[in-house]
Amino acid sequence: MSHPSYLVRTADVPAYQPANHHHTFNQRLIGPETVGARQMEVLLGTLHKGGGALPHAHPGIEQACHLLEGTAHVEVAGQSFDMVAGDTCFFPADQMHVFTVTSDTPVKLLVIYSPPYGESPDKVIRPIAQGGDQ
Repeated sequence: MSHPSYLVRTADVPAYQPANHHHTFNQRLIGPETVGARQMEVLLGTLHKGGGALPHAHPGIEQACHLLEGTAHVEVAGQSFDMVAGDTCFFPADQMHVFTVTSDTPVKLLVIYSPPYGESPDKVIRPIAQGGDQ
């Protein structure tokens, strides 16, 4: 088996639409499939106007988001704040959080998960909808 390259070019990484998000396209830059990472995951997110994440939490996974471009509103663990380029926020494991684009221009965002999330359905919790439906 050949050794993976430790250089990742964004242009070579396919984009996907993550579950529980709208107007959002992610690229998994660092993860098991790109460089063999086992303890962390780094994504580049592009979120368009009206985009963001619906309320959710990640059991046992910490998440940090560094805003590269645009503006956003964040809610986590009873806190609510606005982010501008250069800001970084932290979502503790198991804490519900919401991320909403507030700029007319797209948001570019680096997202770090530890341990890796990998879009695994068993690694996300969503609020139970009224009437008991999920």
